[in-house]
Amino acid sequence: MNQLVDHKALAHSHPLPALKAGTAVPVSVSFGDGIGPEIMQASLKVLLAAGANIAIEPVEIGERVYRRGHSAGIGPEAWESLRRTKIFYKAPITTPQGGGFKSLNVTIRKSLGLFANVRPVRAFAPFVATKHPGMDVVIVRENEEDLYAGIEHRQTDEVYQCLKIVSRPGCERIVRYAFEHARANGRRKVACFTKDNIMKLTDGLFHTVFDEVGAEYPDIEKQHWIVDIGAARLAADPGRFDVIVTPNLYGDIVSDIAAEIAGSVGLAPSANVGQHGAMFEAIHGSAPALAGQDAANPSGLLLAGVMMLLHIGQRQAAERLHNAWLKTIEDGIHTFDIFKEGSSRQKVGTSAFADAVIARLGQEPAVLEPVRYEGEAHAFAVPSAKPTIPAVKGLIGVDVFVHRAGRDAEGLAAGMQSAANGSYDLVMITNRGVKVWPNGLPETSLTDHWRCRYMVKPDKQLNKAMIAELQMRLAQAGIDFIKTEHLCTFDGQPGYSLGQGQ
Repeated sequence: MNQLVDHKALAHSHPLPALKAGTAVPVSVSFGDGIGPEIMQASLKVLLAAGANIAIEPVEIGERVYRRGHSAGIGPEAWESLRRTKIFYKAPITTPQGGGFKSLNVTIRKSLGLFANVRPVRAFAPFVATKHPGMDVVIVRENEEDLYAGIEHRQTDEVYQCLKIVSRPGCERIVRYAFEHARANGRRKVACFTKDNIMKLTDGLFHTVFDEVGAEYPDIEKQHWIVDIGAARLAADPGRFDVIVTPNLYGDIVSDIAAEIAGSVGLAPSANVGQHGAMFEAIHGSAPALAGQDAANPSGLLLAGVMMLLHIGQRQAAERLHNAWLKTIEDGIHTFDIFKEGSSRQKVGTSAFADAVIARLGQEPAVLEPVRYEGEAHAFAVPSAKPTIPAVKGLIGVDVFVHRAGRDAEGLAAGMQSAANGSYDLVMITNRGVKVWPNGLPETSLTDHWRCRYMVKPDKQLNKAMIAELQMRLAQAGIDFIKTEHLCTFDGQPGYSLGQGQ
């Protein structure tokens, strides 16, 4: 019999369920903050009753750890457990308000390489109210890149910057994962959401890789949508979608929208999967206002537990638990968030809902479709990206970003031109991406943040030493430049965007 560590070490008072005898799969478990301890206690109780053969290793993360000085909300002992078990079952945590605290979810996902966030969203009509009774969509969200890289700077008095990082290997892994997930689970369509009509390089790369990888899956229908109209179509007619793959930020937003229109964010689970481990959690937050009331819906975390059991190969327990949960929902045993007078039969709290699921273990729903996991292929090798073939890279210009008060583009241009030499010229100045010199419009709203573009002259050469010399001349001229970006071609193709209005 495995022995559990003292739960008091987690500063919680909830007793843990007894473990099953025999060889068990070690699982790092966080009881979280807010409603986390209640819903995790309920979920573990159901998992073990359903036959899950897991060895629970409690880890402390979240608000208490933040308050002890760990800016990411996780300490060395928790990292050691996560890296050893490679399976993390996580209740929601609270990130303290104010600066200096990093998102724990983002930290764990990126540090452990959990690049794929898989969020299945299904309607449970007529037992949970929804306008889309047939909804059954899986959203596969890239987990490590995009704006969630979290690289931000304050550059001037008026302007802040967040860098959007998108890599070809990152795009290839998540897109291939989406197609493999669709094929393994009998899904027929994969749709890609981007905004590449505006972000032609970053989102454009994601779209390009989607087309390239998708060509290897002729048995699966492929679509691309601009994210705004794609999200609108998802909200209006989710039946047209099957699997959606998307960059990080869009996936976060779209999956919450999808879960809410299906019935409730409280019902939605997620899996975060990589080559070196996986994390399973509900998609909702810690809801501190509900903490201690035995009212929260544990379903999102409980269904994340089903995904975890499938991941570790315990399909029989996963099927038994999932069908009992469906039967509970079908019988009208509902927590307050989905309870509806006239259609629900009984309003229950967190613990009573868990007990109702346990009482139905071995049963199946009569109206909702039962799940069948035994003998089906619900797992596959986590894909890796192909090696990148280096391109022929040519340096042809430089963007110099300048902090300058006032609204005089002509005056700035004169100062920037004076620093140029005979090999390159100042060709453009933009403000928040809009061209304001030469021939700017007086109606354009301006800030104190300017981008000044120098391009190499025909038949001339540009090198990094010349850029360093340019910076020296700008400093001597009193120009407050705050960063530079080299302008390069890759195999002859521009690796930079034009200015709006250029």
